[in-house]
Amino acid sequence: MKGENLKFILVILTAAFVFYLLLHTAKNRRPARIESPNRIVMDTVARIIAVAPNRKTAQASIDTAFETIYRLEGLMNRYDANSQLSKVNQFAAEEPVKVDEDLFNILQQSVRYSRKTDGAFDITVAPLIDLWKKCAEANKPPTEAQLEQIKKTIGYNKLLLDAEGYSVFFAVDGMKLDLGAIAKGFAIDAAVKKMKENGAIGGLVDIGGDIACFGLTEKKTKWAIGVQDPSEENKTIEKLSLSDRAVATSGDYRRFYRIGDRHFSHIFDPKTEKSVEGLSSVTVISTNAVAADVLATAVSVLGEKMGLEIIKKVPDTEVIIVKAQSKELIRIGGVKGYISD
Repeated sequence: MKGENLKFILVILTAAFVFYLLLHTAKNRRPARIESPNRIVMDTVARIIAVAPNRKTAQASIDTAFETIYRLEGLMNRYDANSQLSKVNQFAAEEPVKVDEDLFNILQQSVRYSRKTDGAFDITVAPLIDLWKKCAEANKPPTEAQLEQIKKTIGYNKLLLDAEGYSVFFAVDGMKLDLGAIAKGFAIDAAVKKMKENGAIGGLVDIGGDIACFGLTEKKTKWAIGVQDPSEENKTIEKLSLSDRAVATSGDYRRFYRIGDRHFSHIFDPKTEKSVEGLSSVTVISTNAVAADVLATAVSVLGEKMGLEIIKKVPDTEVIIVKAQSKELIRIGGVKGYISD
């Protein structure tokens, strides 16, 4: 009898030990990580990293994320004659134009951020962008008369949105929309959402240097993200360690216009119609990519003092600024808490 009890106890102990080993092994097994090859999207380079319980889930989350990004690009690209945004730019001054829910959503968010930034961020600047591009090609700066004429078409208050019918209407002729300062952020946030829905437990979405990350890496560490030095292409000025955060940088070191011997930023002040100066780069860290993308542009337009007043009103948002002339680096808010050694 005692022998049978002993055997039973040994069986139970062995089973418990095996279960412990299996549980311990499963707990410590490194999840799968897949990094996509670089792809061209939104006229820039994009890549996605997925961390998931297995490779199949990781790959599926990457695939669905890219499908989402490409679909949104098809809606928001004003240089594509077949996009919904092109149709809006072509016909919205004549009659309300119905659009997809996603496009309507980004237009609504754009108007909200225009209000929050006192018009520093404004998607109605497309005619101004087009004017400066033509002037750069002709190697002549825009005249005051040209700028005065363009001024009549700019202003987010002239963009009329009907939430019931998902329609868009322009209050004046000549208006056009450009989503360049928000489209990447919007697509990144949508891609991250799809990755989570498809089983990814961690990931990073990078479109042209605008980045959002969530969860942890396969090594159970936060994501390492570098902030580029605006004066040296392959040099970083900060190394960030992030999780569940987004980062976006605006500056004149990648895209700019050259007229004569002068260098003009591709970012314009909607109120003055002039190319912005003063800040070489603005990097915003926030809870979502739309906020980071938009606010990086807004601070570039507003300048250091006024831009930081806007940043202070947005929860969980930090900024790194590099001044144009002095190259001075300024960290605002809790940036230091994100900096890695």
